[in-house]
Amino acid sequence: MLVGLALLLVGANYLTEGSSSIAKRFGISEFVIGLTIVAIGTSAPELVVSLISTFNGNTDVAIGNVLGSNIFNTLMILGVTALIQPIRIEHNTLSRDIPFGLLAAVVLAICGLDAWLNGDAGVISRSEGLLMLCFWIVFMVYSFITAKRDDAPTETTPETPTKQRSIWLEIIMIAGGLAGLIYGGDLFLEYAVIFARDMGMSEAVIAVTLMAGGTSMPELITCVIAAVKKRGQLALGNVIGSNISNVFLILGTCASVSPLQLGNILPIDLVILSAASLLVAITAFTFRRNELDRAEGVIFVLLYIAYVIYLLMR
Repeated sequence: MLVGLALLLVGANYLTEGSSSIAKRFGISEFVIGLTIVAIGTSAPELVVSLISTFNGNTDVAIGNVLGSNIFNTLMILGVTALIQPIRIEHNTLSRDIPFGLLAAVVLAICGLDAWLNGDAGVISRSEGLLMLCFWIVFMVYSFITAKRDDAPTETTPETPTKQRSIWLEIIMIAGGLAGLIYGGDLFLEYAVIFARDMGMSEAVIAVTLMAGGTSMPELITCVIAAVKKRGQLALGNVIGSNISNVFLILGTCASVSPLQLGNILPIDLVILSAASLLVAITAFTFRRNELDRAEGVIFVLLYIAYVIYLLMR
């Protein structure tokens, strides 16, 4: 577990530094880099777990993994990040990217709820999966087209001068950081589950806590490191981008392979994800405008704890 955690920390550090350098080199905001490259990389554990579950016929596990990870990302990761360093929310982020994240949650809810409304078992069909992939392609193209330097200025730490690195070193830092995150996250999750079982924890508790949080560990560590380095835009972009990629890319890919049965996933779970995504937009207008501050971070963390308690009681 400690080796996995060390790999997560080192990987997140190199990924953050390399991504920031790439953003400065090409005049792309750190938010957009976090929204796309970093988000896709840190979503790799969810992609692997969901694809394996789909191939094994456990399609409800694939959906549950994405659903639990997105709720964890939105409430716990953003909450913890805001506790470390309040996150400024740019105007364009509020008007464009946060609504796109909300759209991903709403699309998933509609796909899951339509069958229940007709009295049938919930399922995400291949056609809906292909539609999700189309949404993801549109999102990626749109993000890079609008990635201008004056759209969202890159954050820099005043006391730290910008380091000039070669392009190859920056690429190696990103690739090595992603490798450390993926392998470290897998190692940490594997032995955390073993440790939990040795401590007598039930399978339900392990699934609700370790599985949901374990596959989101790369996002958590990356956001914490970014917050410590005062690069809140990279952290915010990572969470929003990961949530969008989890739904449109991961579930879209899995549903295209095989229709996804929702199984034990209940409508209330889909509604909670949509509500959590909506809460991100609402917080931009409360307390301090256009900022996710520490008070709101506490609220996010407490809401996630309440959700976990609700799951265990259910």
